[in-house]
Amino acid sequence: MSRAWFFPSALAAFAALAVATLGMTITDLGPWYRSLAQPGWAPPDPLYGAAWTAIFALTAGSGVLAWAAAPSRSALETLIGLFALNGFLNVLWSLLFFQFRRPDWALFELVLLWGSIVALILVVSRHSRPAAWLLLPYLAWVSFAGVLNGEIVRLNGAFG
Repeated sequence: MSRAWFFPSALAAFAALAVATLGMTITDLGPWYRSLAQPGWAPPDPLYGAAWTAIFALTAGSGVLAWAAAPSRSALETLIGLFALNGFLNVLWSLLFFQFRRPDWALFELVLLWGSIVALILVVSRHSRPAAWLLLPYLAWVSFAGVLNGEIVRLNGAFG
């Protein structure tokens, strides 16, 4: 790996690992979560870890490709800001759902998370189509998660 790729690759790997670790740390699959009514089509628990691992790896790869293709410092700062915002929203969803035990709030926040992924895809695609393509599984998974989150809210009634 050339020196030019080292810093963006290390930063993307660190950021993906940090977001994944924070999310995992605040995700509590204990008694409260187990007591929630789930739709019959909800995936088995091990699938979540596998899916998120792939998504974080693809997102990190997208960040590296977008960094390399950014035509200016201003474009790079915009990209970094959007990736950082997305990471924050990703962790916030877990916090709302699992720690605050508010799937209803998490559902509303998920709309912001979904929008941040769309914004990333649109901005990244200006500089690197392959980087934008790498974000599509993330968008698909969060779309699925939104439907699942909505169904959990519907099945379990009022929270709080």
